[in-house]
Amino acid sequence: MNDLSQPSLVRLSVSLPAELFAELDAMVLERAVANRSQMIAELIRNALTEHNARERPETVLAGTVTLIYRAEAGRGRQALAQVQSGFIAEIISSQHIFLEDDQSMEVLLVQGTALRLQQLCDALRKIRGVQQVRLVTTSALLPPLSSKESR
Repeated sequence: MNDLSQPSLVRLSVSLPAELFAELDAMVLERAVANRSQMIAELIRNALTEHNARERPETVLAGTVTLIYRAEAGRGRQALAQVQSGFIAEIISSQHIFLEDDQSMEVLLVQGTALRLQQLCDALRKIRGVQQVRLVTTSALLPPLSSKESR
């Protein structure tokens, strides 16, 4: 009988170049992961999420957008707010912090189609003063924030 609390496992044999194998073992140690299988599963999950986002733009994903920027005379912050207001359905929350050298970091918690999340990142990249934009996603979704039943 299959225990529903534990996913079924399948054994996989992989041949790797010795150098790549050594790098994988080093990564497992550095990240304090339980074993190679757990590390490889994480790497595959990440690759599949990225692949699905590219190949199936209608796929709904949750994740974060991290951006580093220099806000020049307030115009940058105003432009960021304007772009974000156009993606109000996808942006769940945001966190802002001031960094050294007149830089800021903002982290957006997002959920939406892969296409909309990519459009958000593209729009943010166009803003003057934005230095870095990184989207990290997962196929696991946020639970509904509100429902008609709870009203």
